[in-house]
Amino acid sequence: MGSHLYAGLTGRVSWFARRFGWSEILLKPLRVVFAPVILPVLRPESFTWRGKKFSCFYHRYNMTWCGERMIEVPIGESLVTGASGGRVLEVGNVLSHYFPSRHTIIDKYEISPGVINTDIIEYNPAERFDLILSISTFEHIGFDDDAPGSSGEKILACVRHCQSLLTDKGRLFLTFPTGYNPDLDRLLADGSLSPVSLDCFWRQGPRKWVSCDLPEAAKHPYRSRYPYANGLILAEFSRMDRAHP
Repeated sequence: MGSHLYAGLTGRVSWFARRFGWSEILLKPLRVVFAPVILPVLRPESFTWRGKKFSCFYHRYNMTWCGERMIEVPIGESLVTGASGGRVLEVGNVLSHYFPSRHTIIDKYEISPGVINTDIIEYNPAERFDLILSISTFEHIGFDDDAPGSSGEKILACVRHCQSLLTDKGRLFLTFPTGYNPDLDRLLADGSLSPVSLDCFWRQGPRKWVSCDLPEAAKHPYRSRYPYANGLILAEFSRMDRAHP
C-alpha cells in the first residue's frame, strides 16, 4: 500500500508536524527525557469499560500518559488475557512494547523480533483467529503512505479481510482516534464500517477519559484540547459472513 510518508528524517519531521503540530517536535523529546521524573509524580487515574474499572497506564514508551495509549493498552491487555488459550493476532506492533507477548503480531513497517512484516490485506494464513485486535493503527491506512487511492476504501477492505480471518465465534477489535483521518470518521458516521458494537470515550481532562456515545466522541478534535486523541473509538466486529450474510 505504498511507502510511509515519513520515510527519512526530513520526511518524518514534516509528517509529524502536520499530524501532531510543530510544538510537539519540541515537547515530545522533552517528555521522553524527563519521563523518569514525570512518571512517579503523576496522579493515578482510572476509567470504566464495559462495567469494569481500569487504571490508566503510564509508560515512557510513546509517552502513554499524554495520549490515548493510557486507556488503549489496558483494554488491549484485557482482551488478550481474556482470549487465553485461543489464537490471537495483533495488527500493528503495540502491546509487545509494554508486556511480554506470545500472540501473533504483524506490522508492515516495524522490524522487531517475532513480528511478521507484511501488509494485513496480503496476510492469509491457514489458521483462523479467535481474537484480532489493532490499537490505533487502521487510521493510518491509506492516509500516512504515498499510495494513490481512497483511504476509506482501503480501510474498509482491511476490516473485511480481518473479519474473514476470524473463527466462527471470533471477534475483531479496533481502536482509533476521532478527528485524525477524515475518511475513517466518515465510514463510522455513515454506517459503512457496520461494527456489532461501539465503545466511545472522550477526554475530559489530561488523564481523565469518560465513556460516551459516538456523537459526543466525534465532537472532540484530534490534538485539541489535549495532545493527541481527545475522542476514542473501540469498534467490535464479528466474522464477515456472520456480520454480512
